Amino acid sequence: MDHPYDHLDLDAVDFAPMDHTAERLALLTLEEAHDLLQLLQAIAQGGHQLSWQADRFAREIAARIPSEN
Repeated sequence: MDHPYDHLDLDAVDFAPMDHTAERLALLTLEEAHDLLQLLQAIAQGGHQLSWQADRFAREIAARIPSEN
């Protein structure tokens, strides 16, 4: 089965250095991205000490994915 990102050459992408035995994470599906966005938004609104970071990441993800509607 073809993956929608098979055309990407991951070896040409500039990743942070990592152990060669470590596996690369798969790209998120749109549904996973929306789930992650909801989680980050909940953390951002929850008053946690990392709320500002969750808010920043939520804004970054929201700007990169289409809305659920």
